[in-house]
Amino acid sequence: MTDQATGRTIRHPGPAATDRWRAVACRAHPVKVRLRAGLTFGDAVAQGLEAQGHSAGYLRLENVPMENLSYVIPAPAPGDGHAAWYSATRRIHDRPRILTAGVHLGLRDGAPFTHCHGFWRGDSGEPAMGHLLPTESEIAEDCVVTGWAVSGATLAVEHDPETWFSLFQPQASPMHEGGQDALLCTLQPNQDITAAVEELAEARGFAEARIEGIGSVVGACFDAGPGLDSYATEVFLTEADFRQGQARLNSISVGFDGVHRDGRLTRLRNSVCVTAELLMIRS
Repeated sequence: MTDQATGRTIRHPGPAATDRWRAVACRAHPVKVRLRAGLTFGDAVAQGLEAQGHSAGYLRLENVPMENLSYVIPAPAPGDGHAAWYSATRRIHDRPRILTAGVHLGLRDGAPFTHCHGFWRGDSGEPAMGHLLPTESEIAEDCVVTGWAVSGATLAVEHDPETWFSLFQPQASPMHEGGQDALLCTLQPNQDITAAVEELAEARGFAEARIEGIGSVVGACFDAGPGLDSYATEVFLTEADFRQGQARLNSISVGFDGVHRDGRLTRLRNSVCVTAELLMIRS
């Protein structure tokens, strides 16, 4: 990278991968997707995109009513070699609602699989953020969400020798006509997330791009306001772009104690913790 991260880093159990990012050219097709009541979250996303002829995509969720919602947040290393882990499952049963979230649809063992980070609340609780469990969360009412179906690439779960996690990685798939020029990409740990996006955009000839996605960073440092001290924090990009050689990544992040913060991630202060899964759409 042109600029090395000056933020905190984390030690993973395996050797660092030679390639610090992976990217596959694709087409991003704007879509409106209906999520059906009574389905698990994962099935609703998969069937909603399938109804439009697609098996991969990234959706932005706003004001989605849930029958129940289960999620986890980051947790310290479990002692088995992994650098970090997940908390015990947290559940919301009192009319939970997804306030805002991002979800990738890809494949695991050849079957549809989702990865979602977001912000939600129940009727009687405070807003919370985390990693949604797709088979333990159910849609309460039919609703329509927007996003992008992706053709030409899909995210598929693979074992990652560096982190020992099973992670989404992009791979080529059949391309459909139409849509916008895009990249489906993932970032390896211990590189600044903002600088890595800039390097990737420049390497692939993107002068301007919209950036969508989720991931994790080591702590979270924002241009304004307090950050998070946890050495593993989950991130959801709420508004992000690349223009005039610079990336601006606004996010919501959550740490070990469940405290969440939001703001623009400070350049060179936010190293990728485990992964970042991004859709870069040429403007």
